[in-house]
Amino acid sequence: MALSREERERFLADPHVAALSVASGEGDRAPLSVPIWYAYEPGGDVRVLTGRTSRKAELIAAAGRFTLLVDRLEPTIRYVSVEGPVVDTRPATRADLERMSARYLPAEKVAGYVDFAWENHGEQIVITLRPERWVSSDLGQV
Repeated sequence: MALSREERERFLADPHVAALSVASGEGDRAPLSVPIWYAYEPGGDVRVLTGRTSRKAELIAAAGRFTLLVDRLEPTIRYVSVEGPVVDTRPATRADLERMSARYLPAEKVAGYVDFAWENHGEQIVITLRPERWVSSDLGQV
């Protein structure tokens, strides 16, 4: 059964690890699909952080859009997929990295992870997607 707008937005707002998919731009290759942390608040846009020179950043820039898929298996099988255009790309700040990390990591792990990532992951960017198309379902308990 499809989720209501409120249900799908609340579900997407939870800190799931998403699968990001973007067209590869190459005729004989499937789209690139990779796991990624993201941020979303109901009614807003989706933000992801990634390396400025990563393959995914380059493909997103070329395609101008991407898809995120989040799912869970318990207590029921549920998923939300959101697709749309990129509406902003900007350099990430340390504060962006701290907020994203705090969404996924226990509080006592955030500072250490941010220090490591800021020093070792290279220059990051924030890419913002405007939700345009949604697909969602709760399949219940099977």
